[in-house]
Amino acid sequence: MSQQLLTSGLALWQWRSAAQQAALAANIPVTEVDWLLQEVAGLDRLSLRLESFKNLPQISLQLSLEELETLWQRRINEHLPVQYIAGVTPWRHFKLAVSPAVLIPRPETEYLIDLAVAAVQKKRHRQLELGHWADLGTGSGAIALGLAQALPKATIHAVDCSAAALAVARQNAQALDLARQIHFYQGSWWEPLDLKGQLSGMVSNPPYIPSQLVPQLQPEVALHEPWLALNGGDDGLDCIRHLIATSVDYLQSGGIWLIEMMAGQAEIVAALLQSQGSYCNVEIYPDLAGIERFAVAYRKDEG
Repeated sequence: MSQQLLTSGLALWQWRSAAQQAALAANIPVTEVDWLLQEVAGLDRLSLRLESFKNLPQISLQLSLEELETLWQRRINEHLPVQYIAGVTPWRHFKLAVSPAVLIPRPETEYLIDLAVAAVQKKRHRQLELGHWADLGTGSGAIALGLAQALPKATIHAVDCSAAALAVARQNAQALDLARQIHFYQGSWWEPLDLKGQLSGMVSNPPYIPSQLVPQLQPEVALHEPWLALNGGDDGLDCIRHLIATSVDYLQSGGIWLIEMMAGQAEIVAALLQSQGSYCNVEIYPDLAGIERFAVAYRKDEG
């Protein structure tokens, strides 16, 4: 650590106290302050709770105290997500790097991995565990990483149109020692993949917010997260329709089609899958809040 990234325990304790007061005044969870200090100062929960770090002569920071204060003021005044300040977020069993180039992975999206594993087990088809899987619109790489860990013998193909997002995803794959199992591609949806008829499964958390609602999202999202990863067109279903129409060319017989969607879209998505004619066993699953959040279908067997 360079010298300017060192501070005294007392100075950091004073900053923490002021940051907590600012959080209270701005109606921001005070717990964000200590979570941030765990990440950027390496402090543990006990030392934060007991305030024992106050007596340390020197604490190493990942950024200077001045930079930390500047970013915290942006959290207060500009609704900058605390995950972007820390540069990381917890997701599933991982700690993922994040930046404003990628959506911050949500806890509910973790369930996509469990649903993928359940779908494999339901089909009882060993090739699904060993074969090729696609994560379309990978962003931070969260879904690709989750699939790689849950299906260690599968090959994961992660696609995103954003070079900046792919840089974050590759960083995460390297950090988690999963890079050998995941191939990354820049492009739009299936366009960079030459795998027609070969995919065991396709998993995606596509943009699904109706265009007119994007500016109305909570300011942390609307002001800072990439609109390209949020905006699903007039009714929010443009990308989902595209995935329904095109995935049939890439999924093998019995291959799994699995996406996350917005509250209120389940009935339409299920009808679109049924009317397409190439999918079967369409199922809708709720998230932990009871919202119909996930759609699963299977490529009909040929023959």
